[in-house]
Amino acid sequence: MSLPRTSRTGNDLDDKTGNGENSSRNATENAAENISEDAAKHTKGKDLTSRVLLSGGAGFIGSHLARALIELGSEVHVVDNFDPFYPRKLKERNIEGILGRSKVALERSAEVHESALKVYEIDICNYEALISAFGNMKFDVFVHLAAKAGVRPSIMDPIGYCRTNVLGTQNMLELAAKTGTKQFVFASSSSVYGVNPNVPWKEDEPLKPISPYAGTKIAGELMGHVYSHLYGIRFIALRYFTVYGPGQRPDLAICKFSHLMTQGKPIPFYGDGSTKRDYTYIADIVKGTISAMEYRDSMYEVINLGNHHTVSLKEMVEVLARGLGVRPILDVKPLPPGDVPQTYADIGKARRLLGYEPTTTFEEGIAKFVEWFKMTFIKSARSDR
Repeated sequence: MSLPRTSRTGNDLDDKTGNGENSSRNATENAAENISEDAAKHTKGKDLTSRVLLSGGAGFIGSHLARALIELGSEVHVVDNFDPFYPRKLKERNIEGILGRSKVALERSAEVHESALKVYEIDICNYEALISAFGNMKFDVFVHLAAKAGVRPSIMDPIGYCRTNVLGTQNMLELAAKTGTKQFVFASSSSVYGVNPNVPWKEDEPLKPISPYAGTKIAGELMGHVYSHLYGIRFIALRYFTVYGPGQRPDLAICKFSHLMTQGKPIPFYGDGSTKRDYTYIADIVKGTISAMEYRDSMYEVINLGNHHTVSLKEMVEVLARGLGVRPILDVKPLPPGDVPQTYADIGKARRLLGYEPTTTFEEGIAKFVEWFKMTFIKSARSDR
């Protein structure tokens, strides 16, 4: 599937969408614009006119990164299988937001040259399809975000997670070797640390994963070392810490809780509310990822990208409910298997190697998320009535 980058036209929007869908798209596009502008300021003066292969580029993090890269002058080739883990229309909306228009025909056979964005609907587990699409192309960098996501679902489907996250990652590494690509950025996860009271976590901490998802991410980091050694590919693994913000996946707590609370429904509240997460705003993650794409000083690194600040479940619910203007109803449940009691990133290495410095507090990030959520789901729902 190949999508040309097209210009936005007001008449097309009015003709092809209802008011609700139009306001939803505007909210998504405005949020993406703000994040890409922030990234542009952060990378001012850098040469980012590169050709990028971005797996998982229709997802939450990937679509924000794609938008920022295009704004910075890169040519982005997105690979995504539009997995039904959550509704396809949400990923299509992400792509439409990048393109800057509402309705886009997802033409699998269209070949559009001189386009800043192309999207290919391909499963990364299908190596033959990857080779067919990209085997004769040259790229400056691969950014591999595609994966089956989520700790709890991985316990229910460990084989599926292993197939996508381990075999799929090896396929992407093999494709990088085949195409002569020398820079590979891999999305790892804070879940690799497992249950470890020695916080904040540094990258050289012992890894004690307690979910199949976490295990697959460790496997990806190690496989990256193999390909770095064998083929001279610079491999940078970024351990993302609980990313949130406008466009967040609907299964993640902040977005899921927002839907439930605004409908007056109880939210699943695990334990006594003392579990903690190092929530990291999407704009900070995008900036850190772009810096990793430009990193040149060593051939293999594993780097935390977090906010270096923990927020308890209880505090998260309070801040979110206050922003939404609702009173939360708690459905208290025991802690589920696979969940860790806390995550907390030491970001000293990211500061030294990438110049990474998160700038968005949790309260500021939630305010931006709530603004997007209200425009996307509440205002659009009222407009459709």
